[in-house]
Amino acid sequence: MRRVYVRAPGGEVKIHYEKRKPSPAKCAICGKPLNGVPRLRPVELRKLPKSLRRPERMYGGVICSSCLRTLLKEAIRGSVTIA
Repeated sequence: MRRVYVRAPGGEVKIHYEKRKPSPAKCAICGKPLNGVPRLRPVELRKLPKSLRRPERMYGGVICSSCLRTLLKEAIRGSVTIA
């Protein structure tokens, strides 16, 4: 739990306790943090529209763009099949 200092209407400062943010989502192949995926708790993530939860591309929110690029190149060259 982390401490959040909140000023009450009466002027006094109170301490609210809230759960910490989760670690950033990581690429399944290289482990690099994913862009476009917010660092929110599952309860807060559910409140977002689907397009804001993860990028709208193949494997969005699972692998990074550079790994996807190499995967697509290999698939086009015929060495890997994409399911």
